[in-house]
Order: sequence, then C-alpha cells, then structure tokens
Amino acid sequence: MEKVLILDFGSQYTQLIARRIREQQVYSEILPCTTPLQVVRQHAPKAIILSGGPASVYAPRAPLVDSTLFTLGIPVLGICYGMQLMAHLMGGKVARAARREYGQAELEVTGSGPLLSVGSRRFTAWMSHGDRIDSLPPGFAAIGRTENSPIAAMEEPKKRLYALQFHPEVAHTPLGTQILTNFVKKIAGCRGDWTMASFHKEAVDAIRNQVGEGKAICALSGGVDSSVAATLVHEAIGDRLTCFFVDNGLLRANERKRVEEFFSKHMKFHVRSINATNGFLKALKGVVDPEEKRRRIGRLFIRTFEQAAAKLAAPRGRKPSASAARFLVQGTLYPDVIESVSFKGPSATIKTHHNVGGLPSRMRFSLIEPLRELFKDEVRQLGLELGLPKELLWRHPFPGPGLAIRVLGAVTLRRLALVRAADAIIDEEVRAAGRYYELWQLFAVLLPIRTVGVMGDERTYEHVIAIRGVTSQDGMTADWAPLPPELLGRMANRIINEVKGINRVVYDVTSKPPGTIEWE
Repeated sequence: MEKVLILDFGSQYTQLIARRIREQQVYSEILPCTTPLQVVRQHAPKAIILSGGPASVYAPRAPLVDSTLFTLGIPVLGICYGMQLMAHLMGGKVARAARREYGQAELEVTGSGPLLSVGSRRFTAWMSHGDRIDSLPPGFAAIGRTENSPIAAMEEPKKRLYALQFHPEVAHTPLGTQILTNFVKKIAGCRGDWTMASFHKEAVDAIRNQVGEGKAICALSGGVDSSVAATLVHEAIGDRLTCFFVDNGLLRANERKRVEEFFSKHMKFHVRSINATNGFLKALKGVVDPEEKRRRIGRLFIRTFEQAAAKLAAPRGRKPSASAARFLVQGTLYPDVIESVSFKGPSATIKTHHNVGGLPSRMRFSLIEPLRELFKDEVRQLGLELGLPKELLWRHPFPGPGLAIRVLGAVTLRRLALVRAADAIIDEEVRAAGRYYELWQLFAVLLPIRTVGVMGDERTYEHVIAIRGVTSQDGMTADWAPLPPELLGRMANRIINEVKGINRVVYDVTSKPPGTIEWE
C-alpha cells in the first residue's frame, strides 16, 4: 500500500494535512517528529511531509530530524516550520522576521516546477509564522514569494526536496489542495488507489488475524462509530461477537428501543442490553469536574463489560469465568486519539476523550480499534461500503460520556431528564425543517445556573438550556451554524412550554477553535 508519512512537529493543522492527502485516495499516517530514521525507512513511504510547529529552529531545544532524511531520495515537503527546518539543516539561514506574517497573503509564483503549477501565477495563501528564510541552502531555488517573505517556497528537484512557508492544507489557501495533489501525485508518483473498499478488505483480514478463534464484545451505542466498528468486526468473526448495549441513563431519548430493533431484529447481531443506570448515577453523584466525570464513566464502563463478558461463559450455578471474551471492540477514531493524548506527535492534550483517556490503565481486554486511523467522513463511507443506512451513518455524533457532559455541574435524574427532553425537541424541529444533514452536530446543554422569568402572571426561577449547533467536515475544526431565527424560535418556544423547569434558551455562537464542540 502506498503511504505518505507526516512527521508532526506540533502543528494544530497536522491532522488536516493527513486529511487532504487521503482526499487524493492516498493513505497518510502521522508519526512524531522524534521517530527514528530507521523506523521511517521501515514504513517505505512514497513521500514524507514535515508539518508546521510552534518552535523556532534556532531555539536551544527545537525539535529536529536526522538530516540523513533529506538524502534518502524520498520526496520531502516541508510546511512552515518544516520548511525552516529543511533550510536550517541543509545549510540555509533562518532568522526572526522583522514583521510577523499571520493570515492571508498574496503569493507570487516565481518558479516553473510542478509543485506550484496551479493555473495561476498569483494566489492567496495562509501564513502563520514569525521566522523566515533569509538565505537559501546550497542547490535550492526560490519558487514563490510574498511581500513579507522573499522566499515563501523553495525546491531542490535533484534531491526531491520541496518546501512551503504557507499552509496548503487549510481552507484559507484555496489552491492548497491542488498543491498537495501536485506533490503527492506529480512529484511522488502516487497512484491514488487507497479506497474504503480496499480498507474494508484489509481491516477484516486484520481483525481475523488479531482475534483468531477468540471471542469479542462490543459496546454498541447505536452511534456512527460503534455501529460501523461492530458491523466490520461481525463480518470478520460472525457470531463470536457479542454486542452489549449499556443503558447507563446518560443516553438520548428512546435510544435503547432504536438500537435493539435495528441491530437485533434487522442485522441479526447478538445484542444484550444492560440496565446500569443506578450504578452510573451513583458513580457520578456530586461530581462536577468534567475530567472526573469522564474517568468515572470510563472505569465503570469497563467494569460493566468485564462482568457481562464473564457471564457469557458462566455455567448455571457456577462462578462466572473471565475467559469467554478477550477482545473489546471500540469505535475510536483518529480525532479521538489526537485530542486525547500525545499520539503520533507532540500535540497538547485538550481533554480526555471518551473513547481513549477514560479507560483504566489496567484492563483485561485487548482492544480492537478498526477505525482508529479514520476520520469521521471516512467512517461514514466505510459504513456505506458495509451496507449500513444513511439515516444511521449521518446521525450526529454523540459523546461517549453521553449527557453527563451536557449537564454542566452535578448529574441527577432530574437534570438528565431536562436536557434529554430539550434535545429531543431540537432534533424533531431541525429534521422537520430539513436542516439536519447540513449540520455536524446540534444538541442541548443544561447550564448550571437558574434565571428569573415570567410565565403567565407568575415569577419563575428555572434552568437554562443552551443550544449548540456547528458545521464541520471532520470534527477537528468547526464553525457555529447560523440557523434561521424562526427555527431557533420554534425550538426555544417548544422547550420552554413543554419542558417543565426550563424558562430560558440561548444559542452558542462559538467556533472551534477557540472553543471545543462539547461544552465539557
């Protein structure tokens, strides 16, 4: 399989580089910049991309790479910090720019090579740097410039080395995707034959090799990720997969009925439902810190599954055996991992993700994470390949900790009921308006405050619901959704009139970044 390696130096855009490469049907993988050269060689990449990063190459502890990387004959593209690093290690001069360059700039193409062959000699590029290349390394030629950066792009085609000061991976560089396509296909010679059909086959084979004759269990929530993961594993090992639906009291309205009907009756999966509401509410009693909520839910999640798995092989009247199922299927996605831990790059932890950081360090199960390297839209395409319906695959993402992190503050039955009822109304109204599939997510959040209101002739002092709606391609960045005022008005009116205990509704107009999509 053709592969493009991306060495991550801590850029917030690294995952976007990977996504743009995959859009060309070329598999890309992110590795930390500290990956030994020997390991890089073992991957046998068709091309290597050096990401941006917050450091300066001349700083005492700046992240570097072995300069031998540039002598392997493998095409290398440096982006932002990656360009400066290439220049620094190859004998050029990098210095602090007299004027920092952030935002859009007009770039003039000064070379004639394939990298910047985009049908225009001038185009808009997104800059984000405080350093610049003052002098080129020997053998390199400048192929692009801006008003503030005389060397905004460079190349050494004999050594197959290329570099850009700007970010081609972001939407703010409109021709950036074409530039990355030029590098991957025209320069590196990738065919572009990585598809969900090929991934499907490889994933099934990998699951069979991992599980052997063993058994697996899966946390089937009914969301996109767990549904696709379960379907993929079921294809690989059949009835040796048992799915457990845990009704933890933190789910959306009518979730248990919907999951049981589709997966048990239609898909013919072995699905066992577990009513664990009391246990989860007891574990969350008095907890207000969102990270602690996630940790407690993660620990209880695993204990619940260990007990359920043990019962699979427990003869009647005997003590349950823990030998029945050794594998736990999880719908972990690439963004889950990126946001949770320093995985494949020195990225800062934003929050413990529901599929990753909340799990105990000591766990009896071996994880099966067949979607771990996929973005959400790729998972949906895989779901179509597996024959799952659009209504399920394009359902809005739902967090693993459920409504516990949409109830800000203490989690109680009463507060869960409020946010669940409001969320159901929001879902009904956006579907009725024909806007559901335009959005990445739309949901209710119960705020930890009360406000004064007037209903009829009486004063009220009740709870507040925030409506959060965003558009996004992969969940890594998101824009707040400008929903029509009349639609928001219908939602607010119904919530206040139908959900006793709510007297105010507000709408969140924060994008990601600076905010995250979920409030906790």
